[in-house]
Amino acid sequence: QRLEAQENEREKERERRRERRGERKREGGREREREREREREREREREREREREITSHERIEKQERKV
Repeated sequence: QRLEAQENEREKERERRRERRGERKREGGREREREREREREREREREREREREITSHERIEKQERKV
């Protein structure tokens, strides 16, 4: 009976290891997805920055025209 319990324990441990390996693969995919998301966010930020520069230049030009 004790041997059977040990064998069951070992089987559970093997199963856990298999699951962990699968987790790592999925985690790697998630990490790549997060990286892509960060890159898109950086690109959006750069775009916003360009827009701000353009609008500030336009504001300056309008002020210069007034003077």
